[in-house]
Amino acid sequence: MAAAAANPTSQQYSGNNVKIIHAREVALAALKPSPKDLEHGLELHANSVVFDAYGFAPTAAPDGNAVRTAIEAGASDIELQDMQEEMSMTRFVTDPSERKEYEEAWRASGVTCVYQNSGQEGMDPMRLIKRLARFTYVTDMMPEFVKKVVNPDEVVLAKKQDMRCLCFTGNGIPIAQQWVSVEDELRYIRVFYQLGIRMMHLTYNRRNLIGDGCGEATDAGLSDFGRAAVKEMNRVGVLPDCAHSGWQTGLDAAKASSRPVVASHSAADAVFHHYRSKPDRPLRALADSGGYCGVCCIPRFLGHSSDVVSLLNHVDYIAKKFGAAAVAIGTDSGYRSRAAAAEAKKIPATGPKRTAWEMLWPPDPTPFKTEPSMTESMLWTNWPLFTVGLVQRGYSDQDIQKIIGGNVLRVARTTRPDEGTTI
Repeated sequence: MAAAAANPTSQQYSGNNVKIIHAREVALAALKPSPKDLEHGLELHANSVVFDAYGFAPTAAPDGNAVRTAIEAGASDIELQDMQEEMSMTRFVTDPSERKEYEEAWRASGVTCVYQNSGQEGMDPMRLIKRLARFTYVTDMMPEFVKKVVNPDEVVLAKKQDMRCLCFTGNGIPIAQQWVSVEDELRYIRVFYQLGIRMMHLTYNRRNLIGDGCGEATDAGLSDFGRAAVKEMNRVGVLPDCAHSGWQTGLDAAKASSRPVVASHSAADAVFHHYRSKPDRPLRALADSGGYCGVCCIPRFLGHSSDVVSLLNHVDYIAKKFGAAAVAIGTDSGYRSRAAAAEAKKIPATGPKRTAWEMLWPPDPTPFKTEPSMTESMLWTNWPLFTVGLVQRGYSDQDIQKIIGGNVLRVARTTRPDEGTTI
């Protein structure tokens, strides 16, 4: 690679998307890398398998006029929610300008694979299947650019082929809700594995039949049914994810599981206290199980002055305390189309909404205000600068490659159906 030029931004991104350019400038101002570190970090990123431990591929802007027409026709709140979500997740398949921006954002990120949020929060199979269908549709319709993968070898191959890929994860364990038997309730784990799901949330904020979520004050841990669910996930080959689980639930899951358990998108509570983060005991349990904690890009979970430096502070803490094998980056974010704000203005207000069931967000432990620059410095397309920041902090190339993708690949290789299991 040639020596760094006077304008380092031009080396990371050669397009003219002002949103991406501005975010790069904000992150560079926060990091202040030397030309040597910048050059090496960008080269290492470009040559590595980068696997986002949990996140979102770039999203499109919904068609505001189409949504307005649906509102005027009397569409229900559920219809409108589904319509807008579907357009944001698929509209780039058919809209040329959205497709161009989608592909541009992917390339700017240098990400090979995303553990894609492919299941609406909950446990109802019919609710969980909607996002799975949308992203299956995307990979069916754009096979020359992005594909669905179901095993880590496909991710490595995608890197060699200069392809991008999605590995599907669900925001809940699908249960039959017919209450015939434990086995009957858990039979959809296998079905969703067959559909491509390779990781599932145990809980999402609230208490469910599996255990307590991170938003519950009780933190009662994993239930007996939850232990059965973890056992079935192990048998089938689905990775248990306790990112939104209570701390005790995560501890119990790591103990109950015969395979690694992860918190795909969280943070280190010792760096900044928040109920969505993980204290040392759960982090140690995850590491001892062979799993990891993916550090997210959500400022309110990372600290008051949250920017790309704060993100790296959490990564640094976990790596130094528990080893480089115990941490990944699970952004819990994605790139949003530049047209999204303008399209949203076309949509008329439909009145107040009740809080969604899954959104149990207790008050933050300390007041927090997100500055725009905080979010911009951790924009999904700034992934190459996360690698640069790790170079700045003196990590070896080998450890950096573990953190930005190798650990996710390693755990995926150990999360497989039990020998003799028929899928």
